[in-house]
Amino acid sequence: MRSLIAVCLTAIGLAIAVAPSIPAAAPAVESATSKATTPPSIAKFVERDAFEQLKISPSGEYLAASVPVDDKSVLVIMRRADMKRTAIVNVSSRTFVEDFWWVSDERVLLTLSEKHGAFDQRYRTGEIFATDADGKSQNLLIGWRRGEQSVNSRIKAKKQEFIAGDMVDTLLEDDDHVLVAVTPLTKGEEPYTTLDRMHVRTGRRSIIARAPVRNARFLVDHKGVARFAQGAGADLNSRLYYRSGADAQWEVINDESKSGLDIYAMAFNADDSIAYLDSDQPTGPGAVMAFDTRTRQQSIAARDAKVDPAGLHYRADGHTPFAVQYRDGGPRPHFLVEDAPEAGLLKSLQKSFPGQMVEYTGFTRDGNMALIYVYSDRNPGDFYVFDLMKKEATHLASRREWVDPDRMSVMRPVSTKARDGRMLHGFLTVPAGNDGKNMPLIVNPHGGPFGVVDDWGFGTETQLLASRGYAVLQINFRGSGNYGREHLRAGYRQWGGKMQDDLADATRWAIEQGIADKDRVCIYGASYGAYAALMGAARDPGLYRCAVGYVGVYDLPLMYQKGDIRDSRTGSNFLRETLGGDGAQQAKASPTRLAAQIKVPVFLAAGGIDDRAPLQHSEMMRAALIAAGNEPEWLVYADEGHGFENDAHRVEYYTKLLAFLDRNIGAKSVKP
Repeated sequence: MRSLIAVCLTAIGLAIAVAPSIPAAAPAVESATSKATTPPSIAKFVERDAFEQLKISPSGEYLAASVPVDDKSVLVIMRRADMKRTAIVNVSSRTFVEDFWWVSDERVLLTLSEKHGAFDQRYRTGEIFATDADGKSQNLLIGWRRGEQSVNSRIKAKKQEFIAGDMVDTLLEDDDHVLVAVTPLTKGEEPYTTLDRMHVRTGRRSIIARAPVRNARFLVDHKGVARFAQGAGADLNSRLYYRSGADAQWEVINDESKSGLDIYAMAFNADDSIAYLDSDQPTGPGAVMAFDTRTRQQSIAARDAKVDPAGLHYRADGHTPFAVQYRDGGPRPHFLVEDAPEAGLLKSLQKSFPGQMVEYTGFTRDGNMALIYVYSDRNPGDFYVFDLMKKEATHLASRREWVDPDRMSVMRPVSTKARDGRMLHGFLTVPAGNDGKNMPLIVNPHGGPFGVVDDWGFGTETQLLASRGYAVLQINFRGSGNYGREHLRAGYRQWGGKMQDDLADATRWAIEQGIADKDRVCIYGASYGAYAALMGAARDPGLYRCAVGYVGVYDLPLMYQKGDIRDSRTGSNFLRETLGGDGAQQAKASPTRLAAQIKVPVFLAAGGIDDRAPLQHSEMMRAALIAAGNEPEWLVYADEGHGFENDAHRVEYYTKLLAFLDRNIGAKSVKP
């Protein structure tokens, strides 16, 4: 492990670990090796990251970090020379720093989100806060704190407004202003959004553009002119508009209701002559299209044969892309600008960190210093400061200093075919040092389900299970993201149908390949994954030896009656489109109605204040199993939401989960 200096953040009782000098080319180990040591404790595995995001100030004098604390996160600013804390922005319970930006050498703006459980989606609160690097002049610039006039003793609201704001552009040439999208908070029809120029200290705003579509996002060019607007109404169909300049009329570039494709604008090239669009394709993965801003003609700039674009790598200005990133196992950028200095540097850094992803998280304004982020399937993430003049990297901090990548397990991409011929892609994680044969296997479907994807990278739960001797199979069944529009929409109205078939087919593949011991396979998931686990046990009773449902939905008709999805018109329309409106069919595809078919041991865990999957789902599932003579193991925390946040609860949950698995498919299991 690295020798580190712990810098205490006494105001919040945390420590960020930093090391002032580690060689630039500290290579990653290319394959995990078995070590005759006890694996890390459950408590260590579930321990929170030291921080989430880390960004360097334009001058390089300061660092800003979002730091998890209990059931929230805070923003901490430190002087880079001595890592002494100079400012902290502390917010209320269950509120998180969603993102933040250095808008000048001394000023930081941040947005917030809320969630009520580990698996809950973060919802932006629509507030924009500001602070100086020294902690002075902390202001609430846009939004309101649920009717409160202040967030803490230092952040005072300038004006309580029923609007939501979000950052659009930091205006590199103007330290006093930024561009923000402002949306009225109204009931009923989705509102229209404006693009405002806002002062970073007073919060005063002036409208510079109005969107022609509801719930809009703007993309501005390098001069700060709004050129694209994209959004969607309650019908869920996206629309993309373009205009040639500030005084030009908006024109429709794409209407999903007519084209059948979702297209959105990502970024402009250096001279604004090309705009890069992320575009669905009729079949197969999506593509990055080059949109000629003069002729309106489009051509493919980048398209992968297997996966969708996963984002862009940006040049030192933070606005101009030079590469497209693909995510299906290991680093794989496609360069849009091969001769960009940042492209050459990225290639060199990838050689210094083989098998790991390397990303820029920011540059100093003079371009002489870059903050880089390095991570992999076995490394939760490290930050380095790279001096471009000296060609030297200094290790700055690790997200989880206590994790030794050498002791973690490799996440291997796998592919197989479903029974109808559809290609299925996913990942198999095998315990470090294991030969990968005849293992106890956990089939782990992701939540969502639509648009969510199991991706390559460090997974806490996956690594914990692998450290206890279990192989973990994660398959991106139809309905998942990252494999094109057709693959995603093929999952619509297939709850308990073809989405379930995909999981069963992947499980049988793992058995046929000799990876899994056919008598030691368990299916386990959270949210939708919990539904799939219980449906798997009901539909394929001979395939799985046990099933675990964590904060799950188990009764499809109940989804129309309770839960936060149905609370909005958009959410209700989404349920009808993806689940269908046939109540009888929904009942047939509900594990609560199929409990008599579930013959294997079941473990159910849930939260009492879960808005996404209300506790009633788990209570109904439990009652149905008891009535069928198969009482499940049961764990409920009254004060938890959609996933457990309390550290003690998480430790207890995973302790019980591992004990359940051990009894049924682990070392203590008895084969029938």
